Amino acid sequence: MIRYARYIITACMLSLVTLLAAQTVKIQTQHKVKKSETRYGIAKQYGITIDQLEAANPEMRMPGYELKKGDYINIPVRADAPAEANTPAATSTQAAPTTTPLTTAQAKKVKVGVMLPLHDKDGDGRRMVEYYRGLLLACDRVSKDGITVDMHAWNVEKGADVNKTLQEPDAANCDIIIGPLYSEQVKPIAEFCHAHGIRQVIPFSIDGQPTTLYDCVWQVYQSNAEIDAVAANRFLERFATYHPVIIDCGDPNSTKAPFTAALRSELDKKGVRYSLTSLNSSDNDFAKAFDLSRPNIVVLNTEHSPKLNDTFAKLNILTMANKNLNVSILGYTEWLMYTKVYQDLFFKYDAYIPTYFFYNETSRDTKWVENNYRQRFNLEMDANGLPRYALSGFDHGCFFIGGVAQFGSRFTGARGQMAYKSVQTPMHFSRQGKGMRNKNFMFVHYLPARTIESISY
Repeated sequence: MIRYARYIITACMLSLVTLLAAQTVKIQTQHKVKKSETRYGIAKQYGITIDQLEAANPEMRMPGYELKKGDYINIPVRADAPAEANTPAATSTQAAPTTTPLTTAQAKKVKVGVMLPLHDKDGDGRRMVEYYRGLLLACDRVSKDGITVDMHAWNVEKGADVNKTLQEPDAANCDIIIGPLYSEQVKPIAEFCHAHGIRQVIPFSIDGQPTTLYDCVWQVYQSNAEIDAVAANRFLERFATYHPVIIDCGDPNSTKAPFTAALRSELDKKGVRYSLTSLNSSDNDFAKAFDLSRPNIVVLNTEHSPKLNDTFAKLNILTMANKNLNVSILGYTEWLMYTKVYQDLFFKYDAYIPTYFFYNETSRDTKWVENNYRQRFNLEMDANGLPRYALSGFDHGCFFIGGVAQFGSRFTGARGQMAYKSVQTPMHFSRQGKGMRNKNFMFVHYLPARTIESISY
């Protein structure tokens, strides 16, 4: 029997700003760079100094940095600006909201269906219950613009006949259906959504490519293989002035050999000189792979932590012997699981980690959601997994409910259409085949000054 729950909640969009960890610079807004703009011109426009602008955007001080059209940069609060009130409910440091509040005429009801395993029988069910609670928090938090959310949730377990759920009288009236979790349930839900003009949001990993087959499907999740492919291209842009050092870690269980092979191929095509070395090399031979005259960017051919330990040990010996050596390291999304162990070394070696999400536990926005989760459900979020499921639900709820409410059939989720700034999972969509796929990519950058920035593309 399918369990059924119904919630009518007031909902809308909310602008949230992802803050930098341990950041002492207060940010008032973000500026989208236009063609031919300069640091001087942008600083003058906002009444700040170039030093203040660079302090809010530490990557500007990195060798080879250039302003590029379409980039978003942080604009700090002016030194003479009045201090903000320190209230627990504050969720943004921006001087003005980045969303456009809806008028009374625009306000309407958004009907949402959730078709996920919502039970306490196994890990899948417990994780999806946490995700669903995040959706409810999104509805609570975005209630101020007067948009009514009519939410219906069904427990759709693994192996369940989803066609029975789709026969529920409220299913066909949804504007958005979130789910499923299991690949075998994608086709019937997608065909149902296509027939009834409903957006289907697939939040997590599924097999196959549903976005190429159905125009109603919006795929949020991005695999590590997809992130690696984009990272290889972004590497050439971000580290154009660096000397790449590719380290063979001798890990037979690594999944990253295709990435480093693709990266070497691209470097060869561009005529970029790079060095190859090995963890088994002597300290003297290892040192010969590095360039003393410019920054070095280290790339490992494994994502696994034991080899990361060995690499940091080699780098520590190397940098102690060569105090002026400039070393950065390119990581993998999997490394975000190791943050509590390696954070000091990430800072020391200027680590860049490619990913589609970033759980920033020091962000005021993250803390706001976590506190409200604790107060509403008398529970703590599961701290063992990344990304955090409740934060994913919160982001997805704000993004999709807000987008449909504001733009209706014109909502595409493209970059620039939505002003919503995610807490953990940034999103912008583009068409892949018939459907839409999340194309967000970012580097999480651990700066030696012990601040963390997310560089989105």
